[in-house]
Amino acid sequence: MKRIVAVSLLLVLLVAGTIIAQRWRRGGYNGEYYDRMGVPEWQNDPEFKNDVFTFVRIRYQSYYGGGYRGGRWQTDYPASDLNFSFRLQQLTSLKVDPKPVIIELTDPKLFRYPFIYIVEPGALTFTEPEVKALRRYLENGGFLMVDDFWGDEEWYNFHSEIRRVFPKRELVELPLDHSIFHCVYDLKVKPQIPSIGHAQGGRYAGRTWERPDAQTPYYKGIFDDDGRMMVIICHNTDLGDGWEREGEDPWYFKEFSEKYAYPLGINIVTYAMTH
Repeated sequence: MKRIVAVSLLLVLLVAGTIIAQRWRRGGYNGEYYDRMGVPEWQNDPEFKNDVFTFVRIRYQSYYGGGYRGGRWQTDYPASDLNFSFRLQQLTSLKVDPKPVIIELTDPKLFRYPFIYIVEPGALTFTEPEVKALRRYLENGGFLMVDDFWGDEEWYNFHSEIRRVFPKRELVELPLDHSIFHCVYDLKVKPQIPSIGHAQGGRYAGRTWERPDAQTPYYKGIFDDDGRMMVIICHNTDLGDGWEREGEDPWYFKEFSEKYAYPLGINIVTYAMTH
């Protein structure tokens, strides 16, 4: 089964890798777009419109970027969200909403969604209501994926903020044999996925990190009292850029989007939805 899925990924992505134009035409901040940037749309069974997976991006405040607007929360938006949603429905049996969503942690609609995504948390600052809402969400079955932050300074900031959510829970480095690296696609390494610019700049030197203090990728989990993973923290790596920039450079697509960013992203969602 894994071999069939992997071959399907290769064939589909090679054929479709250039169909997603990377034009930046920003829509509103409510999850609606002026256009889909070339990403195909699809229809789900209207009788089961609430039984679909929705990619949910969290809007948060940061001390760089002026709060909600202009903040780091919107990095890679909307292309990464659109592309990943499209590939997820295309390459798995999941029924996926073609329209990703952006919400805040204090939005009552948060509890409609089992999976949420936070990008570039190296400068985020949670309000106290957000801390309480995130703790309640995760302890009641929700799953958080954290992505795209690099180096010691950004780690210390995120670590201090997530400690406000879970003061006593450990952040555990996931071993390579953990099922999150193998549940759909069998990854042989913990991948480091750089942004397209850093990948191109380091291509011939074999450099995949974005700064000297970020040479090793880390994948850490936070678990509840029953051993259920509530949070996966992807540090010193950038899956979102692998999704966003898939159509810009065939080499980047083949080396990072196809090989790592989509397989690991699909593994994470599959794991979150089945545990």
